[in-house]
This record gives sequence, C-alpha cells and structure tokens, in this order.
Amino acid sequence: MNSDDIIDIRGRIRAHGARQLTLARLAAPTDWESELRMALQEQRVRPSIFAQGSDLRLFAESFAIFFTAAMLFLL
Repeated sequence: MNSDDIIDIRGRIRAHGARQLTLARLAAPTDWESELRMALQEQRVRPSIFAQGSDLRLFAESFAIFFTAAMLFLL
C-alpha cells in the first residue's frame, strides 16, 4: 500500500449505520411505545424499605457489624 493512497470509508460507515438501523427496527416490538411506558412504570415502583440497595438496609447491616464487633471487644 502506498502512503499516498487515501482510504475513504465514509460510504462504508453510512452503509453499516443503515444496516444497524434496519436491524434495530426489525428487532423492535410493533407496539414499542407501550413497552417503553410499562418498563418505565416498573422502574418507578417504589422499592421496599429493606430492598437490596436501600439506605436503611445499609445502615442496619453496618450497625449490626459494628454492634457485633463492639460486643466481641467488650467480652
């Protein structure tokens, strides 16, 4: 390959983007708006107080560890 040769890949990139868009459209459900609304509504549901990522659960676990360590130290 010559160093003076310039490779223009813009057309290939556009074609690849068009193929990706077509595949995305084919993979999308026919009623994608209601699917999206339902997914957003499920995410907005308020988790319980002791859910996995809850601040109260983190505090309770940290306090339990601290309390156990303090009792072992005092014994």
